[in-house]
Amino acid sequence: MSSIFVGYIGVVVLILLIFARMQIGISMALVGFIGFSYIVGLQPALGVLKTVPYSTFASQEMSVIPLFILMGAFAFSSGMSEDLYHAAHKVLGHLKGGLAIATVAACSFFAAISGSSLATAATMGRVAAPEMKRYNYDPALATGAIAAGGSIGILIPPSVILIIYGILTEQSIGRLFLAGFIPGILEAVFYIITIMIITRYNPNLGPPGPRTTSREKMLSILKTWEVVILFCIVIGGIYTGIFTPTEAAGVGAFMAFCMTIRRGKMNWENLKQSLLTTAQTTGMLFIIVFGAMVLGYFFSVSRLPFEMASMVGDLPVNRYVILVLILLVTLFLGCIMDSMAIVLLTVPIFYPTILKLGFNPIWFGILIVRVTEMGMITPPIGLNVYVIQGITGEKMGTIFRGVVPFLIADVCHVALLIAFPPLSLFLPSLF
Repeated sequence: MSSIFVGYIGVVVLILLIFARMQIGISMALVGFIGFSYIVGLQPALGVLKTVPYSTFASQEMSVIPLFILMGAFAFSSGMSEDLYHAAHKVLGHLKGGLAIATVAACSFFAAISGSSLATAATMGRVAAPEMKRYNYDPALATGAIAAGGSIGILIPPSVILIIYGILTEQSIGRLFLAGFIPGILEAVFYIITIMIITRYNPNLGPPGPRTTSREKMLSILKTWEVVILFCIVIGGIYTGIFTPTEAAGVGAFMAFCMTIRRGKMNWENLKQSLLTTAQTTGMLFIIVFGAMVLGYFFSVSRLPFEMASMVGDLPVNRYVILVLILLVTLFLGCIMDSMAIVLLTVPIFYPTILKLGFNPIWFGILIVRVTEMGMITPPIGLNVYVIQGITGEKMGTIFRGVVPFLIADVCHVALLIAFPPLSLFLPSLF
């Protein structure tokens, strides 16, 4: 068999293993090892297993992942998420659908210090769901808004998935963070407009809450000063060149730790839980990264990505048609796979094609992450939906019904990003 044919067989076997519910990182490592052994030999394949874990995880760049996760864990323990939601509640709660709008706004701000969709959805779900239930919000709208708002976590910097994309493609992480800023804000705006349209035609779905005075609004906003400072120092330090992303992650984790102490929330239990959450999440991500690296060696020797790039690049169709097809494949995978695994699996395959077609790799990174976000709330998997179901106890059908309007908003948002690349590329072009 030709090496390219072996590559195609490897992709099919990988998909079958994933459907069989084998752990995704292990699936990728297994297929990569067997495929590499078949093409190159067993001894070189064993050499890959011996060198890849150390060469990958001993890299200083990889330490940025656990440090940003730790920063988010400390931010959660400190109660910053509750302050964010209460501030948004005071300012926006009196509008039709105001609590749902406040949830999306609070998710956007918390995403800026957590970098994780699942963490954002879980955190805001615990805070916002009881409030919306108290004001008789429609369960579908309430849970849909939390699930959709949580998905913003992997686009607004600092984003763990953007970091992984940058490492895989050797693109500047700082430029990727800049590129995700405007699209992340626009995503929140699209969700807010969606809520306003829904409640305009049926106000009973999201009754307005009580009005608050200007003084109450101002006091609630002032309580979020720590979040603003944390974000400005971490992201501002990266953009101005004071910190590397890794240094910024370390500074952010330390600042979040100090803020938790200042708030009187740093007890032994919270410290242990923050460290345990960080270790568990990092371990899961690193297993997936390891599997993807081994699989990448297999794809390289099989020449599959380059063959596909050549074949797709020579198709007699507009290059944007090919781009849309790639994004549709990514969206389909998002329905059945974890977002991190999607990026690690698809980027090595599609990236050569994108370069051959002449697309900007920074812009493509934002698109691929944005479409991956959609998979976080798309049936049948929709990991954010399962998180919200576990917190609220609502039926899965109710939550999936609630996210449908937000998925429509997602399609419109992605179409806008494709039609106007400067939305993603303007800020990176300034640096």
